[in-house]
Amino acid sequence: QVQLVESGGGLVQAGGSLGLSCAASGSIFRINAMGWYRQALGEQRELVATITGGGSTNYADSVKGRFTISRDNGKNTVYLQMNSLKPEDSGVYYCKADVTRIVGGIRRNDYWGQGTQVTDSS
Repeated sequence: QVQLVESGGGLVQAGGSLGLSCAASGSIFRINAMGWYRQALGEQRELVATITGGGSTNYADSVKGRFTISRDNGKNTVYLQMNSLKPEDSGVYYCKADVTRIVGGIRRNDYWGQGTQVTDSS
């Protein structure tokens, strides 16, 4: 199986910065795209940013210019640097990984982390 563990959430004032990380472990052959999603209380989960295995990135319009997604393929880790945070950025942030495994054949599935809370303390 594959496990994703996020870290780095917490309290932050509007205008501040916070960095998140998500490390994948387990029976991994290759990690394809990785991404960050968030879910505010009472809202649906929404895409924040994604990054392909080759490093191409995509961002939600609401975070463009403020957030930066990156990854370290050697560490199977994806990062999200969040700057100029706004109250509406609060929520639970989840990472997702599109993982290829070789277990009795080639298997490709999406895996999710448990989430890390980002809260505006203003």
